[in-house]
Amino acid sequence: MANQGVTDPTHEPVNSGRRRFLTATTAVVGAVGAGFVAVPFIKSWNPSARAKLAGAPVTADISALAEGQRLVLEWRGQPIWIVKRSKAILQALPTLDNLLRDPKSTNLDQQPAYIKGELRSIKPEISVLVGLCTHLGCSPEMKAEIKPEPFDPAWKGGYFCPCHKSKFDMAGRVFQGVPAPTNLVVPPHYYENDTTIVVGVDPSNSQGAA
Repeated sequence: MANQGVTDPTHEPVNSGRRRFLTATTAVVGAVGAGFVAVPFIKSWNPSARAKLAGAPVTADISALAEGQRLVLEWRGQPIWIVKRSKAILQALPTLDNLLRDPKSTNLDQQPAYIKGELRSIKPEISVLVGLCTHLGCSPEMKAEIKPEPFDPAWKGGYFCPCHKSKFDMAGRVFQGVPAPTNLVVPPHYYENDTTIVVGVDPSNSQGAA
């Protein structure tokens, strides 16, 4: 005899809204579980979408950024990658010069004048790049671990564009023999303090930025 007052959950109507929420939540948790390539989006402190497209500066708090992680901002309709590089990555970068098309970043169109050297950054451990391949504007994948990859058995960390096989190191410098002609772009930026980056303004103009 069936129990009175007991609901069989297998025969309840499907709550599609709750299912979509649980599916989305599971997907987010799964992405964070991947750890090394976590890509949290920074929304606080940013201007409106209209202001972004007009080129207004965007600000990010990097105090919680761990080694191997990347924050993604939007500036002028472009993805901006802020990555905290490990000591191992920093040590590997100078060893790649003979494999790269422009290891010393001599193309001045690809970075501000105050961004020099192999690290292409203001602070050694923090890289700030426009996340668009310089071939056809695809968004490369971050492959930040130093380990063999199918596209490069001697991979020392960097970015790989699966669309046309362009490769960049963890400073955004392009490899030789790939379709991308130039290094990834370093946008104008400065540090408001030790843990706050403002993208879209050069250090020399920071006093006028509001």
